[in-house]
Amino acid sequence: MDQHKEQLRKRIEVAAGKRPADKVIKNGRVIDVFNQRVMEKDIAILDGLIVGLGSYDSAAEIVDAGGKFVAPGFIDGHVHMESSMVRPSEFAKVALSCGVTSVVTDPHEIANVCGKEGIQFMMDDAADSLLDVYFMMPSCVPAASLEQNGAHLLADDLEGFYKNKQVLGLAEVMDFPAVASGAEDMVEKLLTASRLGVPIDGHGAGFDESALNIYKAAGITTDHECNTGDEALERIERGMHVLIRQGSASKDLASIVPVVNQRNAHRFLFCTDDKGLDELMEEGSIDDNVRLSIKHGIDPIQAVQMATINAAECYGLKRKGAVAPGYEADLVFFDDLENIQVQAVYKAGVKVAEAGSYVSDQREADPVVPSVCDTVHIPEMTEGSLDIPVSNQQATVIEVVPNRLLTHKRSERVDVENGLFVPSQEHDQCKLVVVERHKNTGDRGLGIVKGLKIENGAIVSTVAHDSHNLVAAGTSDQDILTAVHHLHETGGGLAVVQNGKVLASVKLEIAGLMSKQDAPMLYQGLKKIDGALERVLKNDVDIHPFLTLSFLTLPVIPELKLTTKGLFDTTQQKHIPVSSS
Repeated sequence: MDQHKEQLRKRIEVAAGKRPADKVIKNGRVIDVFNQRVMEKDIAILDGLIVGLGSYDSAAEIVDAGGKFVAPGFIDGHVHMESSMVRPSEFAKVALSCGVTSVVTDPHEIANVCGKEGIQFMMDDAADSLLDVYFMMPSCVPAASLEQNGAHLLADDLEGFYKNKQVLGLAEVMDFPAVASGAEDMVEKLLTASRLGVPIDGHGAGFDESALNIYKAAGITTDHECNTGDEALERIERGMHVLIRQGSASKDLASIVPVVNQRNAHRFLFCTDDKGLDELMEEGSIDDNVRLSIKHGIDPIQAVQMATINAAECYGLKRKGAVAPGYEADLVFFDDLENIQVQAVYKAGVKVAEAGSYVSDQREADPVVPSVCDTVHIPEMTEGSLDIPVSNQQATVIEVVPNRLLTHKRSERVDVENGLFVPSQEHDQCKLVVVERHKNTGDRGLGIVKGLKIENGAIVSTVAHDSHNLVAAGTSDQDILTAVHHLHETGGGLAVVQNGKVLASVKLEIAGLMSKQDAPMLYQGLKKIDGALERVLKNDVDIHPFLTLSFLTLPVIPELKLTTKGLFDTTQQKHIPVSSS
């Protein structure tokens, strides 16, 4: 207690200019997110905390900002770090180089494979990084009762995690039927979060007003599944926070920001949700959301506000999101307010990135624990395993919607030989298979997908939201089987196959979701995947093929998906046949 008293007295003295600061930043144009203005004031920092704005000359270190703008560190309000395909300690380096100093993450991807051990791995590995990683506890493992995944987490399994100061609340509630019916375990999860007074994230894909009312009445406070401005306004009018998503598979920002204005902007924040390492390194993270928002008409300082203090206030991060006394010295430097390009990043007053590169020393992460590896278990498959009987040449087809998680349910004429579906390049119809890979059950679902634009070959992945079974799509059974067998041998990952040959693959040993490699090495592997995709896909591809593939298996997103049990119609909430007799 005496130590805390002395520390407080020291802060007061530095703030008053009676004692030298650890660091003073001068000649910066400081963004005031509260008044939405720019100030020219010194920033005094002590023990990683901002203690003063004004005029300060005494410090152990003086940093000349050289006229650059100084903003609070950006905050990603909702991200699945697993989707970057690198472990948290590696993800942190990439995020920090983009000016993201804090993230709110939901580890439900690895939880669906490895349960509580998966969550603990993510928390332990993240603790080795300089990024502030805050966790929301997965609410729906599995995402729906019909799913075949690797673990099942009940309310009692989550309760102990809330004691950790890095845990903020309950993650996206995806199982609407469980909420609407008042299912016992879901009610327990919601009540635990409400009793603790923590945020509860929503997942309102395709919701009408009745469903939104149910979610808000249940205590759910946010949603990141808006695809349109009207959907965003419906949530705002119910007192929810809307997270504007710009990820790899779903890019919603351009359709939502037109409804953001001075009156409602405080209810909006940014997230990436699922973003691949390649796009993170090439486009950025929340810094990309900010740039795009400005491009689409949002005032630059308001965009910074949405990326910082709005997220902090939404999740109760009282010392995050502002350049002001009492806030942590997480700072982003840039030259141009109209086109924000991160020049330098300070975490708790220490420079961690410069010119887009991570420059700080970070303790080497602990070795990956065996319990989150060796997770791909499937039986031998033959060509007959992939037969899809079709009568009358009419079939129910999953149609991809470019850059959206939702799909359309279509009834289409398909090519048939000997009573079996044959993929068609002309109609952009290929075969889709989902194989249970956790418990070696042999279960598999077969379907037809339109819009992946596979011209000749197959792609396969063990990243398949949210149960993360093995998913493959292709134009020939031979290529699909080669792809499936390859990932069985490697223990999970991504692969591109053509004419029975593996053109490129990336190994994801950690739960079939993440690589043991560092980010630069994995990035090179992903570039080889991209090169192989150019040989397999049509020239006019306007989607992220692997991320699009990975969401074709998520049965809580409308309208039609494929699970290990077959086609699932989300409107009817039941499995349906590919072909009606």
